Amino acid sequence: MKGDDIEVLKLKGEVLMTQIDVNQLNQAKANVTLTQELLTKAIEKANSDPTLSQEAIKQASNEISSALTAVTQVQKSSQAQSTE
Repeated sequence: MKGDDIEVLKLKGEVLMTQIDVNQLNQAKANVTLTQELLTKAIEKANSDPTLSQEAIKQASNEISSALTAVTQVQKSSQAQSTE
């Protein structure tokens, strides 16, 4: 385990080591960054190219879903480890 991958939790005097999947969090971060770029494109093209704007919105929605899925998986994994 690398130090970056570990979160130390104190619970009733016990120190618990929880593995955090940093790769999934980085993927979620990349999804959010791409979402920002897609929404910027959607805003810029809203009047001049509504079709492109709608496609960017659709892609942004997919990226948001992917980010949420990744974060939720990390959260559930962390909670499961904390209860062990």
